[in-house]
Amino acid sequence: MKEIDSSSNKCIQVEVVKQALQQNEKIQIINVRFKEEFESNHIPEARNITLAEIENQIHQIKKDCKITIACGKGGGRSMDGAKLLKQMGYNANWLCGGTNEWLNLK
Repeated sequence: MKEIDSSSNKCIQVEVVKQALQQNEKIQIINVRFKEEFESNHIPEARNITLAEIENQIHQIKKDCKITIACGKGGGRSMDGAKLLKQMGYNANWLCGGTNEWLNLK
């Protein structure tokens, strides 16, 4: 998977993550939206852990994986979630365009 400079505010492109999944790389997608938002649409491979619950649910996040954080449009909650996980020692990035980009929702 293309690495993102952890000191930057850049996101990771949807196609990069999809390609890495196809190549069976160890990736975990975490959707940080509220349950209702997640249930309305989400990336099939994603696990729902709200941004507010990340620290309480950290046991569900694999340290040996590359973590991709998603929200609806990308850049809000997902960026905050990725920053939090990076501070906790995880290899985390946020998804450009979020769930909407992944699912081609406009």
